[in-house]
Amino acid sequence: MTDATTEAQSQPAAEAPRLELMPSRQLPDWLAEQKLSLAFTTYQAQKLFLIGLQPNGRLSIFERTLDRCMGMVAHDNTLWVSTLYQLWRFENVLGSGERTQDGYDRMFVPQSCTVTGDLDVHDLGVDADGQLLFVNTLFGCLARPSETHSFVPVWRPPFLSKLAAEDRCHLNGLAMRDGRPAYVTAVAESDVADAWRDRRRDGGCIVDVAANQVVLRGLSMPHSPRWYRDRLWLHNSGTGEFGWADLATGRFEPVCFCPGYLRGLAFAGDFAIVGLSRPRENRTFTGLALDDALAAKQAEARCGLMVIDLRSGDIVHWLRIDGIVQELYDVVVLPGVVRPQAIGFRGDEIRRVLRLGV
Repeated sequence: MTDATTEAQSQPAAEAPRLELMPSRQLPDWLAEQKLSLAFTTYQAQKLFLIGLQPNGRLSIFERTLDRCMGMVAHDNTLWVSTLYQLWRFENVLGSGERTQDGYDRMFVPQSCTVTGDLDVHDLGVDADGQLLFVNTLFGCLARPSETHSFVPVWRPPFLSKLAAEDRCHLNGLAMRDGRPAYVTAVAESDVADAWRDRRRDGGCIVDVAANQVVLRGLSMPHSPRWYRDRLWLHNSGTGEFGWADLATGRFEPVCFCPGYLRGLAFAGDFAIVGLSRPRENRTFTGLALDDALAAKQAEARCGLMVIDLRSGDIVHWLRIDGIVQELYDVVVLPGVVRPQAIGFRGDEIRRVLRLGV
């Protein structure tokens, strides 16, 4: 960890992969004003990052390695994270007002794990009963963890004829509303194995879970739907646009263009925090309208976080990430947290952090 730059240390210095996190000048002040910290995942670099503030007001950057970590959800003192074939539940073990010797006011400890197998789990949600839901992208359904099976399916889109381990439509995003799954995003309404890749430019859709019907079409690789302030917000990732869904007219209303492939969305007050990735040079990410938009604006795709003012649509703060990390997946807000950390699996810390339930 460093103030605003972190360097990988697992290899000799000459071979160490470079990793730089560079905040905009006022991002630390914004975190302090909003009284929050941020967490984000990168499955490409297999890292969970926790971003807060040091006592001197500079960024605190804490990372842990998690195999292909993707979806996250923060609920009370719990942080859920999906990985390659597991769902991990981290619990904060610090009480209100408590801090570690190093000044951390949240310590997330891995408390339990559910083995799912490789389901390509994307977004996560917690319902009104505090139970976890997840997007099972491989089978194209919403699911719950099981103590005896890989998963329990609870819903699938109306255009899928069966549950099959074929990633037919690339179901990826989940918006919860009032403690229930409300809307999901899919890259296509396709019902054949891996067919969504053929409809990346305009086959994306939003599905109303309760009504079991498509309510918006014509999107390009949509991601990260979130219900906030009586609106459904999301990313039209293939065009680089963050916006909201007008469910009455079935139209996507852009709010802001961002220079990168958008995934991950969280809110705090009048602000949205979005994740940006550099598109991979393969068939999944090339040939999209995002390429043309970047060229027209004479801009390069970047990786990092951006803070968007919902009142103006302006990007007011950012965290640029260069080096080994090229892609992000999810971002969550940790309200009321100044400086978070997480305990790893291999060090002595996990042996010594003990908590008595009484």
